[in-house]
Amino acid sequence: MHSNLDRVKNKILNKELAIGTAVTLANPVIPEIYSNCGFDFIWIDTEHSPIDVINLDLIIMTIRNTGMAPFVRVPGADPLQLKKVLDMGPAGIIFPQLRNIEEIKYAVSCCKYPPDGIRGYGPRRPVNYGIMNYNEYSKLSDSEPWIIIQIENIDVVNNLKEVLKIKGVDSVAVGPSDLSFSIGFPNNITHPDVLKAFDYIGKICRESNVPLGIPIGTADVEDVKLWLKRGVSWIQGDGDGSHILSGGMNSYNIIKKAYEEVKNKS
Repeated sequence: MHSNLDRVKNKILNKELAIGTAVTLANPVIPEIYSNCGFDFIWIDTEHSPIDVINLDLIIMTIRNTGMAPFVRVPGADPLQLKKVLDMGPAGIIFPQLRNIEEIKYAVSCCKYPPDGIRGYGPRRPVNYGIMNYNEYSKLSDSEPWIIIQIENIDVVNNLKEVLKIKGVDSVAVGPSDLSFSIGFPNNITHPDVLKAFDYIGKICRESNVPLGIPIGTADVEDVKLWLKRGVSWIQGDGDGSHILSGGMNSYNIIKKAYEEVKNKS
């Protein structure tokens, strides 16, 4: 059984963009539907959503079986909670709200087995429930899951060169809104000082050859282009909630418009 991380890595290796969307609702049918859309990965949000571990397990299983890569954003670097998530076999773990190098190193250690970290041993899905032998899995666990650090604090930006040298940091993603708060311009992601930070992050990631990703709340064409110019390798755009909202509003407006046209002619 595979986490399908190679699908994302191969896109990046071939200088193509890996494209994903987000799941925030506790229903594995949603990523099953998304598998028909062409997405390479699904960003499963457990930081701000009510998804519990049982539903998370089902969602990860569904995503893996559809050929997409499951990336899980966890609430934080809690080794007791992380063990459960890691043993479900995600392709990536996304850490939000880390504020300095020490916190980032600790987050990485939570995902690695001794002597490199403090992760407890007890994999389930990653070893295909016992079919994969220890030596094979030991090699696999060195490279999977991807450990993704979300840049949401100006102190991390200022120390980004050192952050990207940390063994085990595989990719980083910008958290635009929270980073703008940290810089002092809440939710003003077009402020010159905020854009300057975005430019710097893109520059350092390119120089360090570390893939840069971005979650975009609304997949606006110009917003996507803005990040492509900064060299992002993967983009998560929109998600289940926004897709349902926009689709529902569109259906309502079509029916309402037709009704008004017929009504006015009668």
